Amino acid sequence: MSLDKMRNIGIMAHIDAGKTTTTERILYYTGKIHKIGEIDDGQATMDWMAQEQERGITICSAATTTYWKDHQINIIDTPGHVDFTAEVERSLRVLDGAVAVICAVDGVQPQTETVWKQADSFNVPRIGFMNKMDRIGADFFGSMEDVHNKFGTDCLALQIPIGEGPEFEGVIDLIKMKEIRWDEASEGEKFEETDIDASRLDQANEWREKLIDMVASSDDALAEKYLEGAEITNDELKKAIRAGTINRTFVPFVMGSARHNQGVQPLIDAIVDYLPSPIEVPPAKGLHIKKDKEEEIEVECKENGNALGLVFKIQHDREMGSLCYVRMYSGKINSGTQVFNVGKKKRERVNRILRMHSNKSEPMDSVSAGDIAVFIGLKLSQTGDTLGSEGLPVLLESVKFPEPVISIAIEPESLSERDKMNEVLEILSKEDPTFTHHEDAETGQLIISGMGELHLDVLVTRMKDDFGVQCRVGAPQVTYREAVTAEGTAKEEFSKVLAGKENTAGVTIKVSPRDQGTGNDYRLSFNRKDIPDEIIEAIEQSVKSSLDSGIQYGYPCTDTMVEVTAIDYNETTSTTFAFASCTAQAFDAACKNAAPQLFEPVMNVEISCPKEFVGEAMSQVTQRGGMVLGQDSKTSSELVHAQAPMAKMFGFSTNLRSATQGRASFTMEFSHFQLKPDGLGSAW
Repeated sequence: MSLDKMRNIGIMAHIDAGKTTTTERILYYTGKIHKIGEIDDGQATMDWMAQEQERGITICSAATTTYWKDHQINIIDTPGHVDFTAEVERSLRVLDGAVAVICAVDGVQPQTETVWKQADSFNVPRIGFMNKMDRIGADFFGSMEDVHNKFGTDCLALQIPIGEGPEFEGVIDLIKMKEIRWDEASEGEKFEETDIDASRLDQANEWREKLIDMVASSDDALAEKYLEGAEITNDELKKAIRAGTINRTFVPFVMGSARHNQGVQPLIDAIVDYLPSPIEVPPAKGLHIKKDKEEEIEVECKENGNALGLVFKIQHDREMGSLCYVRMYSGKINSGTQVFNVGKKKRERVNRILRMHSNKSEPMDSVSAGDIAVFIGLKLSQTGDTLGSEGLPVLLESVKFPEPVISIAIEPESLSERDKMNEVLEILSKEDPTFTHHEDAETGQLIISGMGELHLDVLVTRMKDDFGVQCRVGAPQVTYREAVTAEGTAKEEFSKVLAGKENTAGVTIKVSPRDQGTGNDYRLSFNRKDIPDEIIEAIEQSVKSSLDSGIQYGYPCTDTMVEVTAIDYNETTSTTFAFASCTAQAFDAACKNAAPQLFEPVMNVEISCPKEFVGEAMSQVTQRGGMVLGQDSKTSSELVHAQAPMAKMFGFSTNLRSATQGRASFTMEFSHFQLKPDGLGSAW
């Protein structure tokens, strides 16, 4: 299939806005599935994990491929719950376009804001689907206005509704200037287009005028025609909408009710008509690794180029082992051949290539630039790794994941389960980069960390149900961080005789604080000319492990810059072991000179509740040391924005429910780390 007929899209939205339901309908109408599965009865095709069906939420971003009007559409269905933000992040990294599903009743919800900003940071063009138009309180124009106010985005209505809420009958297509209604008996498969009723013609003409006006202002040739009063054809209009969507000048909106099979076919048409193909998005940026330097290059999406792909997700399958989801950016990889893992500098064999449909699959001989497929047989590859060729080693920009903020202790029910549990934890942390595990050096306990209580609950349930590991779980604990608050320098020397051989090294390290939320950074500022690569690698590894093991309390470091300014290298006596030990000593000494402090995670809290309970909801936050930042009014509820320390938020949902007679709900996601002035004193 030619590249211009391919679409790599994601479906993104707040929890319960109807992402998975919309995806199900897309698959049904494109002929990929022959029966519509519902989330409510746990039958959705894309939610294939037992827990997804049980909880009625999407946890993993499932991938599938379908076809519509000679176009191939690769769809990734992403989770909406804040605890699984990393899943959304890694999906957006490899997508060319996205469909933002917005609830017509609630408009822009907290998690919609998160995913919208994520899509902005990856420059992903998108179209909007206003869902649940048949619900009481649905307001198409009001929700579009909400999107415009929240994100400063121009919204382009491609349709207007015929009736809203329970009166919703269908839509008026502003390009074809036709009314469309869906047939209930055929589950929305059949629909009829009729001329616009005279009573609605004025409104339709008014909105078509607005549409042409907005599109013409982004296209000079069209603007000229428009000002001259010449007739603008539908093909010209569609071409200009496509260009405006890809350039992110505006976001086109269609609408419907996925649950009641209305409005889905025009959405699929809009995906094909307006979202970009792999060759219409800017080329991927990568680092060309040469012997002495790294050079930034652009990777053109060409089938005959050098093979280059990014592993954006790993999923464990009982029968097949690790499934590596790969987006190809250039060239072609054949099944049964070797690929080069650029970051790890190792070769790996691709035993098989599969085209995925949710949890089913079909084999492929090869995968080319622009496409998404699953590789089987890769042993070393992790999320974010680049697969390419040794001739042109290019490193694609990896996905940066947020730090885990909540931890629990976990132990196997019997000693015999210990090895099995470690094995499963290894699989799960490979699948999910925001999930980590380590053994506490002091207590010997096994600690697992993740993004929230639900995130850890899901993973522990998976361990028990999917892998059969019986384990006991402790109470949740907050994951603190350490950071330096001033500059500090230290020079250390190392000299030891081991097994009759002298080991020497000398390292000077400077540490300094970085801006909040920017993470750690590491730099070598000495002359590397005659220093072997293995010594450089040993220093780098030692710095990384020192940052992970902390300064005073054993918590990982954050927002810290480490600069190795000088080293003493002796060709005859210097060893990798000596440099690793010396670097760790110099790091500790430099940090102690740089006023290290403890930092605690602060969460963004969004509470949705009826007007009469706003006071109680705010008081619940302030009692826990939180700070109310503001409040928004929605048609059906009030939205309270606040920030609170994670340590104080355990059990919040129970207290909030009892204070508001069970009518309030909240979402919570990590915001930043802030200084904890009294160290661990108040934590214990």
